[in-house]
Amino acid sequence: MQEITKETYLDWYENMQFWRKFEDKLAAVYIQQKVRGFLHLYNGQEAVLAGALHAMDLSKDKMITAYRNHVQPIGMGVDPRRVMAELYGKATGTSQGLGGSMHIFSKEHGFYGGHGIVGGQIPLGAGMAFGDKYYEREAVTLCFFGDGAARQGSLHETFNMAMNWKLPVVFVCENNGYAMGTSVERTANHTDIWKLGLGYEMPCGPVDGMNPVKAAEAFDEAIQRARRGDGPTFLEMKTYRYRGHSMSDAQHYRTKDEVKEYQKIDPITQVKDIIIEKNYATEDDIKAINARVKELVAECEKFAEESPFPEKSLMYDAVYEQEDYPFLKHKL
Repeated sequence: MQEITKETYLDWYENMQFWRKFEDKLAAVYIQQKVRGFLHLYNGQEAVLAGALHAMDLSKDKMITAYRNHVQPIGMGVDPRRVMAELYGKATGTSQGLGGSMHIFSKEHGFYGGHGIVGGQIPLGAGMAFGDKYYEREAVTLCFFGDGAARQGSLHETFNMAMNWKLPVVFVCENNGYAMGTSVERTANHTDIWKLGLGYEMPCGPVDGMNPVKAAEAFDEAIQRARRGDGPTFLEMKTYRYRGHSMSDAQHYRTKDEVKEYQKIDPITQVKDIIIEKNYATEDDIKAINARVKELVAECEKFAEESPFPEKSLMYDAVYEQEDYPFLKHKL
């Protein structure tokens, strides 16, 4: 694994702080009805992504995830202005405004969604890895899903095939404690989700998903195993989300005290504390980073606000190859 240095910590802090503030802005404009539909925020889970990106080779590795998917493509190299524009439904967005919050994509940067069907990305991630193995690309796919999706039957079918074919894929359950509003304790007879890998003799284990160092170490081991041709790994990243399942979630299923307890181990605060403790930066340096983050978030908002909406015809062009749209009863 790449060494975790002073620069790593400073990058982690700036990136995670930007991801957090980017989504805080999304929450604000959602209330103003500038972003419509569903909106699932990643606040609290940033250490998982930071650790994954540190271990990945972004020149060839791929990522696929569920609908909590705004900051992952940014981490993979997608212009954050285009991500925000997509959420606004604007033509300058990553899918020309047609995908929205749950369907961010960028083949160019190895990010394959963004999937609204719970667990739907699990077999797709294995399929991507199968393609890489078949064409000998030496790439690894990271396939993320939540604790709720871990209960889907497609996971078991996928795990079986992935082990049979020794696919270069890392399956990652981001266990944030709740499948929508249902706690992990109420969804199965066991709470150690990582043990699902044992039935397939798949290397598996729990990881502190609030600590980017622990996450990076686990991801590196799993990615190197896949890269060697030794097959998949299943990691349960134990993390927590500070906001509701989506913006429409009243969060009656948990207490404010529970959230406060997890905020004591906020990954951004953990990284900042190490930066200060090891004299990697001063408080003034931290303020300068925060100012840069605030400025970039404002740029993203301005870009999205000023971008045009797509032409209505684009919705048809993206679906129909034949230009006269033969299956429409009412023509444009």
